[in-house]
Amino acid sequence: MKLILSSSPHAHADNSVRSMMRDVIVALLPAAGCAVWFFGLRAVWLIATCVATAIVTETLCRAAMRREHTVGDLSAVLTGLLLALNLPPDLPLWMAVTGSVFAIAVAKQAFGGIGYNPFNPALAARAFMLISFTGAMTTWSYPAGCDPVAATGATPVEAVTCATPLALIKKGDAAQLDMLKNLLFGNAAGCIGETCAIALLAGAAYLLIRRVITWHIPVSFLATVFVFAFFKGGVPPLFHVLSGGAVLGACFMATDYVTSPTTAKGKIVFGVGCGLLTMCIRSGGGYPEGVSFAILIMNAVTPLINRFTQPKPFGRA
Repeated sequence: MKLILSSSPHAHADNSVRSMMRDVIVALLPAAGCAVWFFGLRAVWLIATCVATAIVTETLCRAAMRREHTVGDLSAVLTGLLLALNLPPDLPLWMAVTGSVFAIAVAKQAFGGIGYNPFNPALAARAFMLISFTGAMTTWSYPAGCDPVAATGATPVEAVTCATPLALIKKGDAAQLDMLKNLLFGNAAGCIGETCAIALLAGAAYLLIRRVITWHIPVSFLATVFVFAFFKGGVPPLFHVLSGGAVLGACFMATDYVTSPTTAKGKIVFGVGCGLLTMCIRSGGGYPEGVSFAILIMNAVTPLINRFTQPKPFGRA
């Protein structure tokens, strides 16, 4: 019998890496389904390509390092799915393959595998792709069924590329959007998994009920974005909360166990930091989104947050 000696407190739970990854994948299915509904086969191919590439890359990396295979824990599947949901619908598939290889081989396995990576692999890959394939990563198209004429006053055509809602805000065209309805139900341009806030919030509710995540990071993240936008003025705060991948980032990316703080106080600090950085990036420059870079920056600060928010041992002054 193998005994593990560790300091108190001791708590038993039936959770495993596989079960938590499975729960997050299930929570993302509504958003993935909406992506397929709005963007059709483009979304199907993106999701399939990213997931398959992530699985193959993880298998090859573990074999090359002569370590135990970890594909069965579903973390590679989740990384591929998250990356796909953070990509524009018309991205060339070879770029999606490149991003998935980077996410697994560089952002995850190069550090030793799951549990050792300092940055969220899917977000690290997205940042790498934004730098490497800027044009393709910032070219958007409307979902099927979206009326570009009603949205922007454009001349009727069969297909049209466009800016995301936040980019339109930057250009002063916000009045042309039926904002909340489009953002809530996914009838807007953007990454395939970020446009339908209702689906993302439903998945987040499932994770909260299953106790896979806690409320601290999502609530502090989105509340900070709302308050910042409220005092800044110019754009309705809910517009900032529901667009630009804020809900996807707050509920599914920032809550990653490995790259976020371990204490409740630390999670709130982390969420507030993500929200502030997101709004600073959106407000202070020409880049209208900001969620990915905000979370990655806070990932780097996580060890410091853990250090300064750890509770003192019981009985010690």
